[in-house]
Amino acid sequence: MTVTDPLGIDVTRVPLDAIVSLRDEYRRAMNCQIVHDSYHARGFTHSYLIRMHGQVVGYGSVAGDPQGAKEIIKEFYVLPVCKGSALPLFRALIAATQARWIEAQTNDTLLSLMLFDCAVDVVSDRILFADGCVTNHAAPGVVLRSVTPRDRTGMFPHTTEPVGDWGLEQGGEVVATGGLMFHYNPPYGDIHMEVAAPYRQRGYGSYLVQELKRLCHEMGCIPAARCNKDNVPSRLTLQRAGMLPCAHIVRGRIAARRRPAFSLPAGRRPSGFRR
Repeated sequence: MTVTDPLGIDVTRVPLDAIVSLRDEYRRAMNCQIVHDSYHARGFTHSYLIRMHGQVVGYGSVAGDPQGAKEIIKEFYVLPVCKGSALPLFRALIAATQARWIEAQTNDTLLSLMLFDCAVDVVSDRILFADGCVTNHAAPGVVLRSVTPRDRTGMFPHTTEPVGDWGLEQGGEVVATGGLMFHYNPPYGDIHMEVAAPYRQRGYGSYLVQELKRLCHEMGCIPAARCNKDNVPSRLTLQRAGMLPCAHIVRGRIAARRRPAFSLPAGRRPSGFRR
C-alpha cells in the first residue's frame, strides 16, 4: 500500500531487505539494547519506506502476530537532515499502515516524542536496565556452577523465569538459577534469574546477577535486563548488582486527529503577535 499526501510524502510497504541499511543506521543511532530487534526476522513486522519528494528519508516498522494484523508501530527512523519533518512523516506512516498503537522504549527519543504527540492512554509496564557499575558482592559458602541435566530433574519450581544454565549451590542444593539470552539483540545478553522461595532476601539474587554480568563481559557481550515496573524486589535486585534503569517501554493508543478548536479570521493575528 502507498499513501501520498500534499506535502510530497509517500509511504510504501516493502520487503524487509529494503530497509536493512536504514535499520543499521537506526541501530547505530540507538547504541543500546533494542528489546524487540528480533521481531523483524521472526515475521512479527511489516516494513515501510518513507519518501519525501521522491527521496527516501526513513522507514517504519509495524508489529503484530505473524499470522495476524500488524497494528503497533515499533520503529520509526528519519534521516538526521529530515528530522524537522518527523511529525508529518510519522502521521503519513499512521495513515498508510492504519496502525492503532505505538510502543516505544523511552531511550528511543524520536519514537517516544511521536508517541506523546499522537497517542493517548499512555501506559508503561516494563523497565529496561543497562550495566551501570561494577559491584563486588560476596556469597560465603555459595558456589556458582553450570546447571547439569541431573540438576534439572529435581530443580526447585520456577514460577516466573526459565531454569537457567548457571546455578548457585549451597550445601549441595541449587538455590538459584539464571542465564543470558542472546536471541533478542546481539551483542546484548538479556539476564534472567530466579531464587528458590526459601532463599530469597539473602542477597543471592544480586550476587547471581553480578556473576552473570561478569560472564557476559567475558564473552565479549553487553549485559542487559528488564522487569515489570511493579516488581519491586526484582528491580532492587538488579540495581544492587549494578544494573541501572535506562528506559521504560511505553504504549499508547493512536488518537483520532481533531480540528483546531478555533481559527482566526483572515488578516487577524493573536494579540502580542510580533512580525
